[in-house]
Amino acid sequence: MTASFVRLSARWVLPVTAAPIRDGAVLIDPAGAIAAVGPLETVPFPDGALADDLGEAVLLPGLVNTHAHLDLSLFRGCLEDLEFPDWIARLLELKREAGLSADDDRAAARWSCVEALAAGITTMGTTDDSAASLAALRESGQRGIVFREVFGPAATQVEIAMARAREQIEAMRAAETDLVRVGISPHAPYTVSEPLFAAVARLAGAESLPVAVHAAESAAETDLLVRGAGVFAERLRARGIAATRARSTITLLEQTGILELAPLLVHAIRVDAADIERMAACGASVAHCPAANARLGHGIAPLLALRAAGVCVGLGTDSVASNNRMDILEEARLAQLLQRAHRGSATVLPGDALLRLATLDGARALGLAERTGSLEPGKDADLCAVRLTAAHARPLHDPLAALFHSTRAPDVVLTMVRGRTLFREGRCYTLDVERMREDIEAVGARVRRVAAATARSADPAPPAP
Repeated sequence: MTASFVRLSARWVLPVTAAPIRDGAVLIDPAGAIAAVGPLETVPFPDGALADDLGEAVLLPGLVNTHAHLDLSLFRGCLEDLEFPDWIARLLELKREAGLSADDDRAAARWSCVEALAAGITTMGTTDDSAASLAALRESGQRGIVFREVFGPAATQVEIAMARAREQIEAMRAAETDLVRVGISPHAPYTVSEPLFAAVARLAGAESLPVAVHAAESAAETDLLVRGAGVFAERLRARGIAATRARSTITLLEQTGILELAPLLVHAIRVDAADIERMAACGASVAHCPAANARLGHGIAPLLALRAAGVCVGLGTDSVASNNRMDILEEARLAQLLQRAHRGSATVLPGDALLRLATLDGARALGLAERTGSLEPGKDADLCAVRLTAAHARPLHDPLAALFHSTRAPDVVLTMVRGRTLFREGRCYTLDVERMREDIEAVGARVRRVAAATARSADPAPPAP
């Protein structure tokens, strides 16, 4: 929070819930809340206040990344050109063979926070198989929910999986703050049995835990549930595990009690009209990850149908192991481009819709819209600013077009949470980037060595001379 009132001004201010303001300003009170928003000449300047003119920039709410895996930044570029079931198998192999420790997970999560701050991301929903992201978010000063993952595809694993989940959640909740909360994530239909989904639903309901689940993501998942066939089904049967069957992933989540908890559904690509109707009726939200969806060959989510039905949709990057970068401005651009290409229309998802997807709707999807996601008096001063002076942003005619189709994460010059500056002009104020760079490079080198060794061992023998 600030020691006194601060008035930030910029060429453009984007409140989200009101029209863009040319030559606007935001007044932040000493508690880190927004006190006023409007044209510069109308925003008060109390005695002792500090004036901070950002110049040729657009000032907007902090960007919201509804879905990431902060502890997977070590695998950026390690999992290229793999079909999804093989991508997962390779990730697990590398994690196992590299012998990653809790310290390695923390280094990865911190590095993800560095990248997020530099990209103007103030709020994150992260789904992890460790507690590393909770500590990283606290250290970075960002806002977020850490969804602790639960795994167990066999019905016989429920008791052990739930005992472990309760222990992990209890330990993590002791470290919660008013900015960082803990949730739970039964990972996905191919890693969680029907009884385990139901057990997680009971725990989440009793403990008021936010829930996230990877849902309706891939063709392999659909094959598993609907036909009991495909790669996932074969791999489960090889372990003596029967495939769970349902009309769809959404039906499975409804049958097990997950859907009634209004979960965050990650991806939601392979959903039909009946699924969408159920999602809307239960208040479920969606983390839309267009880059990862396309890069892994999953397809294009029915974003327009979801929004038309009243399903709240925010943007997510997924992990950099699948996406390779954390850039919500780019996700918004891709969301529009893919939907327009799919629909054959140049008018769907205009700039104001992209702005909401990247900010307020993302905050709503995470249940945090009361505090963040728009520039309104009384809300926390979670802000970012994007410079408009680079050649790729000039000349400027429309601030929304410039923001989503010209600028990128490297154009971000300010990231602030609750009035506290976390990133400014290339410098992180809460994280020791150079020390972290040494840590991440050291662990990354180990992962590369393991990746090279295991790739060689998997190669077929060369032909005889």
